[in-house]
Amino acid sequence: MTKKRKVVIVGAGPAGLTCAYYLLKNSKNYEVIILEEEDMIGGISKTVTYDNNKMDLGGHRFFSKSQEVNDIWLEILKIQGSPSKDDKILGSSKKFMPDGLDPSVDDALLIRNRVSRIYYDKKFFDYPISLSLETIYKLGFLRTIICAFSYFKSSFIKLPEDNLENFYINRFGKKLYKMFFYNYTEKVWGKHPKNISADWGSQRAKGLSVFGVIKDSLRRLFHLKSYNIETSLIDSFYYPKYGPGQMWEKMSLIIENMGGTIIKKARVFKLEQKDGKINSVFYEKDNKTKKLDVDILVSSMPLKDLCEITNNIPKKILNIATSLPYRDFITLGLIVKKLNLKNETNIKTVSNIVPDNWIYVQDDNVKMGRIQIFNNWSPYLVDDLFNTVSLGLEYFCQEGDRLWNMKDSEFKNFVVEELEKMKIINREDVLNYNVERVKKAYPAYFGSYKDIDKLKTYLDSIENLYCIGRNGQHRYNNMDHSMLTGIEASKNIINDSKDKTNIWAVNTEKEYIESKN
Repeated sequence: MTKKRKVVIVGAGPAGLTCAYYLLKNSKNYEVIILEEEDMIGGISKTVTYDNNKMDLGGHRFFSKSQEVNDIWLEILKIQGSPSKDDKILGSSKKFMPDGLDPSVDDALLIRNRVSRIYYDKKFFDYPISLSLETIYKLGFLRTIICAFSYFKSSFIKLPEDNLENFYINRFGKKLYKMFFYNYTEKVWGKHPKNISADWGSQRAKGLSVFGVIKDSLRRLFHLKSYNIETSLIDSFYYPKYGPGQMWEKMSLIIENMGGTIIKKARVFKLEQKDGKINSVFYEKDNKTKKLDVDILVSSMPLKDLCEITNNIPKKILNIATSLPYRDFITLGLIVKKLNLKNETNIKTVSNIVPDNWIYVQDDNVKMGRIQIFNNWSPYLVDDLFNTVSLGLEYFCQEGDRLWNMKDSEFKNFVVEELEKMKIINREDVLNYNVERVKKAYPAYFGSYKDIDKLKTYLDSIENLYCIGRNGQHRYNNMDHSMLTGIEASKNIINDSKDKTNIWAVNTEKEYIESKN
């Protein structure tokens, strides 16, 4: 028998797991081993359970214009139910579920309505901003006229797109940019948008503009289908019954059933490079050092960490990697009796709470970035659905700063104070909480990022190294884009392709075309 080639994958997030899944499914020529530093798989897409409540770290909409990605999701979990404005309560069991869902099916991929709004000037606006009469009413006639003139000015006088601020002004005008983009962007990155590369906007908001919002408004008005709709404008999305972690936990079981190995709590601390190849991986497990000889290494670890633990990296390249910036993330899961927000929409929800998945906090009086309402992502995330509301309160920070170093109880009190200031909850309604901290959650687009192409060129010269995923490419990818990098890496491995352009090219195209079936 031909000896199988050993593929070691660092990281059991969406990119690493998808790479292993695709490789094992399409070839029997590889021994696949995944090394995961944490004791849970899924990376930032994992689902955390506390006091019988489940929380999603950041909110993960399962939506993709890639048929390959959709096919994989549907291979792992099965669609149940249909998108509907009315969710149903079934019988005396008080089981709550989307229309059409079989309550006995656990491996369910729900179809959920997307509802997100912006909290600005103590009012709620559609996200992305719509051109409805309600929006004009809340802005006021004079401010609406000023926004319109500001937009028309930006349509004729284009600024050089050498920073993120100019990117947004060119598409929305300065007034709308200041109202609905500036504050939140600065919270995420800790930098003024003029000091951030426009690459972030082109990757996260390509095609999104006032013109795009107008087109979407007309599409909705006349019930037209669009094949090139922006991700930010979608009407509905898939979501696993028990949160995103369910998808990755199920995939990990399938990987192991196909012969793959997943080693948790395995911290990779050294990569041995010789003659332009990675020959060995050293990791720590149960306080013991272990070594794996490898034929192929697939890495989703941060580029900074990757280069720091690899020998024989040129000093100039190492300096670029070690100077790459990141933003860290803290989210507070909070169980409350009720919200002080009235549901003034026509969307029915349990206990008539507001229907939002996310609320973007565009308010410079608080540090909070975004609010998740888990009841509206999946009712199965909430233990006492009819008497409580489960929130996820998101903060962007830097490891070691004041927020990061707060004790859990201190951070909870800080968040509750901000929610009270925004008149969203009352302190006495808080029942329980859980704090989650995530290092290097967001690869940032300033500092040595300007030299990222030099780093990529060098890493591509390491013949058997493939860099995938959000941190593995230092690119703010969506979950489906991270999966695509894993798929493309697997294809290259199977086809013995040394050209890695296709892997880095994921999420860089100007228009991300949806498959027409």
